[in-house]
Amino acid sequence: MRITASQIKEMKKQGEKIAMVTAYDYSMAKLVDEAGMPIILVGDSLGMVVLGYESTIPVTMDEMIHHTKAVVRGTKHALIIGDMPFMTYHISIEDALRNAARFIQEGGAQAVKLEGGETVAEKVSRIVAAGIPVQGHIGLTPQSIHQLGGYKVQGKTAEVAARLLNDAKALENAGAFSIVLECVPTPLAKLITERVSVPTIGIGAGKHCDGQVQVINDLLGMYTDFVPKHAKQYAKLSESISISVSDYISEVRSGKFPTSKQSYEMDEAVLAQIEAQQ
Repeated sequence: MRITASQIKEMKKQGEKIAMVTAYDYSMAKLVDEAGMPIILVGDSLGMVVLGYESTIPVTMDEMIHHTKAVVRGTKHALIIGDMPFMTYHISIEDALRNAARFIQEGGAQAVKLEGGETVAEKVSRIVAAGIPVQGHIGLTPQSIHQLGGYKVQGKTAEVAARLLNDAKALENAGAFSIVLECVPTPLAKLITERVSVPTIGIGAGKHCDGQVQVINDLLGMYTDFVPKHAKQYAKLSESISISVSDYISEVRSGKFPTSKQSYEMDEAVLAQIEAQQ
């Protein structure tokens, strides 16, 4: 049985910390799911991590659905959240409902995530009313980097901090089952966590959030373009991969690979028969 949005909300009530990661493909999702991860977000960060874009903005619904389907196929227990990409919910409530439904119907996800607070609260409410659980996302919202002036911590001034608190309350009132707080000062994230009844999931928002989310490629040390301040590398697989690939190249060139262990034999009589026919 998969974990549900209601169970995630209950975890906050029970004081149980919530782990969450992003994953983008079948193999990684399968490993993460089998390790016991309760939530997997198919993030639009795949634009940079998987597809090589400079930001999340070029990511399309079709790309998100493609990767969401792969993650769903690789999992049995985790709650899968589809990240609604840029301009797929901004224009109208109808667009928001249609694209959220695509994640559920086509992608097989069990929930969706939207960036924004008060400005998207009505859309969140309508999506929830349609039976689709919604995760909110405030603070540093990557789809708004041009407006924010880059990847910067949000909430250091009284004005912005108050707005973020209001955004969190608006999302709670709209029916969001959890809220991602990205790059928010620790004291502010603590205050928001205390003021809302739904779980907060931090990324660069300190230890007082109800849960934490990290990009799996950052966690495993596989994304080498840059390492965010909020990321802890529990492994450095990029180094292991590089060494392994170099060893493979070397052994192919030297003739050490493949050996008989990686090869298949056949009946010598059959081979002799084929050779005689030529």
